[in-house]
Formats: sequence, C-alpha cells, structure tokens
Amino acid sequence: MMYRVDGAKNKHIASPVTKPRVVIIGAGFGGLKAALGLGKAPVELTVIDRNNHHVFQPLLYQVATAALSPADISAPIRHILRKQKNTTVLMTEVTGVDLEQQLVFTANRSVPYDYLVVATGASHSYFGHDEWAPYAPGLKSLVDATSLRRKVLLAFEAAEMEPDPEKRQALLTFVLIGAGPTGVEMAGAIAELAHAALAGDFRHIDPRSARIILVEALPRILPAFPEALAQKARVALNHLGVEVRTSSPVEDVTSDEVIIGGKALPAKTVIWTAGVAASPAGQWFDAQTDRAGRVKVQEDLTLSDYPNVFVIGDTASVMQDGKPLPGVAPVAMQEGRYVASAITQRVTGKGDVQPFHYHNKGNLATVGRSFGIADLGWLRLTGFLGWIFWLAVHIVYLIGFRNRVLVLVQWAWAYLTFQRGARLITFDTKAKLTAKELLEKVV
Repeated sequence: MMYRVDGAKNKHIASPVTKPRVVIIGAGFGGLKAALGLGKAPVELTVIDRNNHHVFQPLLYQVATAALSPADISAPIRHILRKQKNTTVLMTEVTGVDLEQQLVFTANRSVPYDYLVVATGASHSYFGHDEWAPYAPGLKSLVDATSLRRKVLLAFEAAEMEPDPEKRQALLTFVLIGAGPTGVEMAGAIAELAHAALAGDFRHIDPRSARIILVEALPRILPAFPEALAQKARVALNHLGVEVRTSSPVEDVTSDEVIIGGKALPAKTVIWTAGVAASPAGQWFDAQTDRAGRVKVQEDLTLSDYPNVFVIGDTASVMQDGKPLPGVAPVAMQEGRYVASAITQRVTGKGDVQPFHYHNKGNLATVGRSFGIADLGWLRLTGFLGWIFWLAVHIVYLIGFRNRVLVLVQWAWAYLTFQRGARLITFDTKAKLTAKELLEKVV
C-alpha cells in the first residue's frame, strides 16, 4: 500500500492512494525532461505551464532575425506528451504553492501533489534598472522573438521613408547589450540580415550601412569560453561588420539613445542580451535564494526541509565543485532526467537516490552562417567545423522529427542563398500607423 508523503515533516499520512501525484510546474527544458522521464512511472503526473508550447530557446534569436518561423522551434506540450497515459497537461499560470498542505494554486483551481517539481525558468534582469525594459526588450519567449523581429524589420522600413540623415542612421543602428552566447549569435545574425539578406531590397537606403554594436561590461566577450575561442569569435564578428565594445558598461537607455562611457549613442533598436533573474518561486517558498533570485537547493535538488519538492533549471541555485552551475539548457535537461529517476526510485523503492552531478559536455556558440566555436574540454573547434558541430547538436535536440527536417531545410536554403524565409511584419491593421510610428510602439 502506498501513502502520501508529508514533505514538511517527512511523515506519512494514513490515507492510502492508488498512485502518488506528481506536479511539474513549467515545461521548459528541465520540466519537459522530467515529464518525459516519468511517462512510464507508477504516478499520476500533472504538467502545468502558462503556454501551450515548449520552445527551443537557443534558437529564439533565429526567429527574431527572420531565419526561422516560430513553429520551427516549438511544439505543443500536449502533443509531445500525448502518448503518456498517466499525464495531464494544464495551461494556466501558477500563483503560489502551499508547502504544508501540498497544494499548487492557479488562477482557477488548486492542484494537490505528493511530489512537486518546480522548473519555472528565468526572466530578464536589468541589474536594478527596470526602467530600461521598455526600450531594451530581451529574448526569452516566442512573443519576445516575434516582437523583436517586428522591431528589427520595421527599423529598415522606417529608415526607407526617413529623409533626415541623422534620424535615418539612428534607425539603422542596432545595439545589443551583453556579449554572452545570445548576444554574440544575435549580433552576427542581424549583421547577416542587414549586409546580405536585405541588401538589394530597398531603394532609398543601403541596409549594409546599418551599424550593429555589441556592448559588454566585462573585458571580453563569451566569458564562459576559453579566451582563445572568444577572441576568434570576436574576429569573426568584426568580419561581419559588428562593432564589439568591451569594458563598456551601459549607463542609461532611452527611446532614442544608449549612454556608454558618458557618451550618447543614438539608436532606435536596443536589445537586452545580458543578465537574467529567476522566477518568483523563491517568494512562493520563502526560501533562501542567491543574488539572482534562484532557490538554493540540497544535493538531490530538493528544497531544505521539504524532501518531496524539487527545484531545477534556471529556478535553482546548485553548487558543484564550489561554483554555481550555469543557467543553460544542458544543466536543466540533466536535472530533469535526474529528478524523474529520483522520484521513480522513491515511489518504487528501488535503489538509493544519489546526489545530482552535472556532466559538462561543452559549450557552443555560432557567429553567422558558417562560423562556430565549440569547447568540449578535450576538443576545441572553430570556423566551419565548429559551425557544423553546432548545427548538428541543435538539430538533434530539437523536439519532433518535423521540426528537425524543417530547420535543416531552412538552414540549407539560407546558407546557399543568404535569404531569410520568415521576414514577416505583422500588426493590427486597424491601428493605421506608419512604420516609424509602429517602431515607436513596438516593445
């Protein structure tokens, strides 16, 4: 006979149940891997997400730069988990958790659990300058990506109709704040969009005159990579026409300019690719968090004093070898698989749950259409070979065979023709605004 676990005191409640109830909040990389790993476990599984789709976030920048469409890098959660008979999917937003009563609260219901997995991801962090958010949108969701795509493409449209040279140049200036992998990859993609894909499409402007400026407060780009690889990536960015400014902290961002080192840089399109902050899960639990708001967890990824509550992905602060694990997809995926195994072991009583240990398989980044860097520890790749390796890894991890085929075809077409197949600008036609007015309103 099975019994529900009282996570608060690790006691057993006498009321028997048929199967333990597992609730997973969030269907990102970590949550989805946990859900898939529990598909055949003797549990009743509920997956809750405010969106109906899972997004392959590493390729969001390609949606934002018109290389791929949203459907190419996403799939409905229900479709992914459709063969799991023990799984229910709820599309709703979680508003809180009661650890004592073991309830997850949503807008219209409460969901009981015996085991809880919190994988709620992260949001943008402006380092105490939230007033910059309207002028420097980030990239965390499909909505963010399509909004940025609209903003980037509208900048060229507005410049085509702008007679004032200074205002036209401001429209054709794109500033990316933060030179991690997302900033580097997006800067290269915008450069190719301007210098190749759009080069012959306009009559009154030359898109190749666009300035793409990558700004980083630290002394170099890609701090997670070895310096030699980061330097090669910087050279590749320069070849694409990207201006890289290191040791240049941003002091202010407005609708018209960016202040860097006390100097104003007129720019109408600013993109935030710097820090992230964890979801409000730490507030739900009143738990100890790090400076980024990530919940500090035990060696088995559980919450202190609540052994039936797991926190993973960008929501969790996990220490290994004296350092916190980075908030990247491979970490979340390994944590998701570990949690699924740990819950299965506890439910079935088979085996002891060992502490979580992350196996770093390497870091990847790409600069444009044919240059990549790969740091695998035992092997480092750059240039075309690095790009091929980056491409292969991303294809393998895309959800669903259809997505893999479509993305491969899109990339092949873009590589051979320099064209972007998703250059669509969509908006409310009833608003009757000009391209310039639309640009001012787009976030």
